[in-house]
Amino acid sequence: MTLKTLLLGATATVALTGTAFAEGHDGERGRDGNVSIIYWQAPSILNPFLSGGTKDIESSSLVVEPLARYDETGALVPWLVDEVPTVANGGVSEDLTTITWKISEGIVWSDGTPLTSADVKFTAEYCMHPEGGCAQGAFFDGVETVEALDDLTVKVTFNQPKPNPYGPFVGGQSPIIQAAQFAECLGARAPECTEANFNPIGTGPFKVVEFKPNDVITFEANENFRIEGKPAFATVTFKGGGDAAAAGRSVLETGEFDYAWNLQLAPDVIASMESAGKGVAIAGFGPLVERIEMNLTNPSADLPPETRATVAEPHPFLSDKVVREAMSMAIDRELLVEVGYGKAGKPTCDLVPVPDNYAAQNTSCFAQDIAGANAMLDEAGIVDSDGDGIREKDGVPLKVLYQTSTNAVRQDFQALIKQWWTEIGVETELRNVSGSVFFGGDPGSPDTFQKFYADVEMYANTFNGTDPQQYLAAYRCGNEPKPASQWQGENINRFCEEEYDALIDELARTGDIAARGEIAKKMNNMLTVDSWTIVPLVHRGRVSAHALDLGGVKLNTWDSELWNVADWYRKKGS
Repeated sequence: MTLKTLLLGATATVALTGTAFAEGHDGERGRDGNVSIIYWQAPSILNPFLSGGTKDIESSSLVVEPLARYDETGALVPWLVDEVPTVANGGVSEDLTTITWKISEGIVWSDGTPLTSADVKFTAEYCMHPEGGCAQGAFFDGVETVEALDDLTVKVTFNQPKPNPYGPFVGGQSPIIQAAQFAECLGARAPECTEANFNPIGTGPFKVVEFKPNDVITFEANENFRIEGKPAFATVTFKGGGDAAAAGRSVLETGEFDYAWNLQLAPDVIASMESAGKGVAIAGFGPLVERIEMNLTNPSADLPPETRATVAEPHPFLSDKVVREAMSMAIDRELLVEVGYGKAGKPTCDLVPVPDNYAAQNTSCFAQDIAGANAMLDEAGIVDSDGDGIREKDGVPLKVLYQTSTNAVRQDFQALIKQWWTEIGVETELRNVSGSVFFGGDPGSPDTFQKFYADVEMYANTFNGTDPQQYLAAYRCGNEPKPASQWQGENINRFCEEEYDALIDELARTGDIAARGEIAKKMNNMLTVDSWTIVPLVHRGRVSAHALDLGGVKLNTWDSELWNVADWYRKKGS
């Protein structure tokens, strides 16, 4: 089967599916009062184009929306359009080089002005600006032009046939921003537009009342929202900070909050909390992978700020594959799963663990091999020459700073991995940073995961939908965070291979599903088992929790977890 075949046959599916908002909307808007949400990684910005952090992308999804998104099954559904463009309905050209979106009539921004194709075109200009740094730039890979054909019609032209044209403006990571609000925020000025970045005008069910970065957001129902009677809640209190355990308790034990995100806790801890009878834990597997990222550049504070952690300064020993592979071999992934996730985790060697068509299903890293790692380093001449227990490469001791966000499971992982690395002659300093800061994307902060002022770092990441094209395209040469991009960019490791870039282009123009899978597997392997630039650890299930009297929740592992917040309601008689 080809993607073109899917495009030809997709019309009936997307037309019948409609948006999640199509289900019943009895009652007045705001009838159920307040709903309280807690993300223990606090949002620091409400512009997803200036942060790759899930906390920022998902909190902003209450306000800013894409043209289409993925539902809880991974199916593509229309959102700000009546139907998803396909070849069959004429929205995608026969040669697969263009996609034309038709915005639904009557949609307005929360300030009452109409949503038009000019806003969509502007969003592309904002993210693709050569002087700016867009955290979601890979969504626009291969885009040649974006044209507003009339007030409600926008045409995207690609630089080659694009069998999967659903990148720009699709999913929670690629929403539409208002041209009028962000007009003066293009390029290098983007991070300076605090008012717009903290208080975006949107088409979503809620609008921002007050945003206290790294603390709390107050939202209220958007009176101009397009669906009558929705949202059911008049206000949202969105609390950030604390830790996963406190967030879990606040829903499952005390009932203080209605919804808690990302309960990255040991399974017995969650079960104990759930027994209090206040709420229920919900889980689902998508493509979320906890991994270690290896910095291919030198993060030393002794370097000038304009070259520190950039491709101008290769890492003195992590640029050697032997070192990276030995560090991977020393890790016992099965023990990590047992300690941290139980049934909510699986060991993995892959960056893309699902869907099956794209999953390489490598298992070579599952068995820990300390002896093999030591032998490999010995053979490469990377030895402990002075007897202090630390190996050296070309006179540079293998000492690494290992950073991650503050979380009990992640600190347990750090402690175990530090011990295993000690056993192969790698000295490890541990550092943890508040998730609000680590994932915040502030170009002025030295502590973000994008800036990567450490040798290795650990976190989890995922992609929207069921096709990893955009996710894998993030590792194109030049897409690394750097001073010129205000430290935005998705190529966190600073990876660059011409062969890989060629595969990005090949994947983009390949329609056959099986062939796409083989290309994606090659790309996965180049980043993981062939180079260990990325060291996957655990394929994680998403675990969140909601109050027993909160209805309408559908856990979505393929898009924003808050994708259908307009459908949430308070169950009566609970």
